[in-house]
Amino acid sequence: MPLDYGALDRGRGVNYWEYDPVLRREVRRTLPEADREWAEARLSSFGETVGTTIAENADVVDEHPPELDTYDREGEVVNRVTYHPAHLENERLTYEAGGVADAFRAPPGRDEPVSLTHNLAAGYLLGMVDIGLACPFAMTAGAALVLEAFSEHDEPFRALTARDYDDLATGAMFLTEIQGGSDVGATETTAEHVEDDVYRLEGEKWFTSNIDAGVVLALARRPDAPEGTAGLSLFVVPSTKRDGEPNDYYFRRLKDKLGTKSVPTGEVELRGAEGYLVGEPERGFKYMAEMLNMERLHNAVGSVGSMRRALLESTVKAADREAFGSTLDEKPLMRRDLVDMAVDHEAATAFTFDAVRAFDRYHRGEDRPGVDPDEAYRLLRMLVPIAKHRTGRMAVDATSYAIEIQGGNGYTEEWVTERLLRDAQVLPVWEGTSNVLSLDVLRAMAKEGSHVAVLERIRAYLDEADGHAPLASDVAAVRDEIEGLEDALSTLGSADQEYAELNAKALADYVFDVYAGALLLAQAARDLAADDPDARKAVVARRWIDRHLRDRPARGITSDDRLPVEQYDAVVRFAPVDPEALADPPAAD
Repeated sequence: MPLDYGALDRGRGVNYWEYDPVLRREVRRTLPEADREWAEARLSSFGETVGTTIAENADVVDEHPPELDTYDREGEVVNRVTYHPAHLENERLTYEAGGVADAFRAPPGRDEPVSLTHNLAAGYLLGMVDIGLACPFAMTAGAALVLEAFSEHDEPFRALTARDYDDLATGAMFLTEIQGGSDVGATETTAEHVEDDVYRLEGEKWFTSNIDAGVVLALARRPDAPEGTAGLSLFVVPSTKRDGEPNDYYFRRLKDKLGTKSVPTGEVELRGAEGYLVGEPERGFKYMAEMLNMERLHNAVGSVGSMRRALLESTVKAADREAFGSTLDEKPLMRRDLVDMAVDHEAATAFTFDAVRAFDRYHRGEDRPGVDPDEAYRLLRMLVPIAKHRTGRMAVDATSYAIEIQGGNGYTEEWVTERLLRDAQVLPVWEGTSNVLSLDVLRAMAKEGSHVAVLERIRAYLDEADGHAPLASDVAAVRDEIEGLEDALSTLGSADQEYAELNAKALADYVFDVYAGALLLAQAARDLAADDPDARKAVVARRWIDRHLRDRPARGITSDDRLPVEQYDAVVRFAPVDPEALADPPAAD
C-alpha cells in the first residue's frame, strides 16, 4: 500500500524503519545475508524508539543543552558536563539497543558480531532526529573499530562496546588543533614516554566533540619523530587514569554552536594527560584514518537520514495543508519539488550504502564467499569521501527547503525544521570539508587506482540493467556519460597539481552522478525481473538521469515531460508502477 502521509500531523510518532522503504531496501541489499533477519528485527525496534521517544526528547535537549562546570566550589578542576534527563534517556535507549555493541560483540543468540552495516543503519535512524546524538554514537563505534584492529588495550574496548549503559564509556577523538585545522600533520601535541606503554601528553585541542567521553583517541608526536603525519602516534586517553584518579586535562570552554547542541563540543588542554600507545609508534595517522573513514560514513548516513526527515516533514505538510481549493501535494510545482527531494534522497542513500558495503567488506569480509577485501578497499577509498562530500551538501539543501514548505512556521523554534537545518549545516564541515574530501579523491586515484574499481562497478551495474526495454534509453544515456567521466578521470590523473586541484570537486560530483545513475538502473532492473514486476525504481532512475546526466534542450522546459505530476504517487508514496507505462513510444514512420 502507498504511504498515507495525510494520516500524520507531523513527521514523528511512527516507526522510522517501517515508514522508510528506501532504508529497508538498502539495508537488505547491503547486509550480509546471514545477518538480515536478525538485524532487520533489531532495526525495526530501534526505528520505533527513534520515531517516538527519542524524537520527542531531541527537541527538549535542543532547548536544554549540556552545561560545563570546569571547577567545583573548592576551585578544583572537575571537568563536569551536566545533561538534561531527556538527553540521558536518549543515550540509554540508543546504546542499550545494541547499535554499537552488536557490531563488535556477539549479541545474545548469535555466535558472531553483526555486520558494521547494522551500526551505520542505526546511525541513519539517529540522523533523522538528532545529528548531535549521532555524533558520539559514531565516534564510539569508530574508536572501538580502531582498538579492535590495532590495540591490545582490552579495558577501553570493553567499555566502548558495553551493552549496559551504566558500564558504557562513549568515544571521541581529540584531533583538531587551532594552528592545523584540516592539516593534521601540523599537530603540536607532544608525548613523553614514562614507562611501558604509558606516555604524558601535552598540548591543546581546539574543536573536540563529545568532550567528556570516557575513551578518547588522540594524536601526538613523540620526541625526535618525523614532521608531518608520518611522525604522529596514536594514544588512548581515558578520562580516568589507571590509578583511578581523573586524567590530567582541562576543559577550557564549550563552543557556542549554531546547531548539534546536544553534543558538547569544546577546547581541551592536555596537561601531562596519561595516554597509552596504540600499535606501532609512527603509524598513528594510519590508525586514525580508519576511524576517520567510519566517521565520514556516519556523517553520510546521518546526512541521508536528515534528508529523509526533511522529506517526511514536507510530505506530511503537503498532504495536510489546503490552499486555493486543494491540498499542496496536488499542486504541480509542489509535486515537482517533492519528487525531486525524494529522488535525491533515494540516489544519495543508494550511493552511501554502496560505500558502507565496501567499508564493511574491507573490515569484515575476509571469510565471506566471493568477497575481495582488496577490491573493497579500493572502492571505499573513493566512495567514502565522495559520499560524505555530496550528501552533506544535499542535506543542507533538503532541510533548507523543508523550512520553505512549512512557510513562516518552519522558521520558528516550535517546528522541528529550523533545528534540522541548524544541525545539517555542520555535515559539510565535520570530518573534512568538501575541498579536503575532493583532494582525498585525487589521492585515492594516484595511490590506490580507486577510479578503476569505480568504473568497473559502474559498468557492472549498467550490464545488469541491459535488456530491459523500459530502461533502454536511460542505460544508453549513462553509457554515453561514462566516456566523459573516463576523460575527466584521465585528464586529472595526468594533469599538473594546480589543474587537478582546481577541478577536484567537479570530478567528485561527476563520479557521484554517474555512479548513482548506474546503481539506480541496476536496482530498477531487479524490480522489473521480479515475480511481480514493478517499474517504480525505473521512474526514480529516469528522473535522476534527466536532471543530472541527460543534456535536455531548453533545460527540459519544451519537452512536455510531466513525470513529477504523473508519477508523484509512485516516487513519493511508493505506489507500484506497471512496466508497460514506461515503454518508449514507437518511432514515427
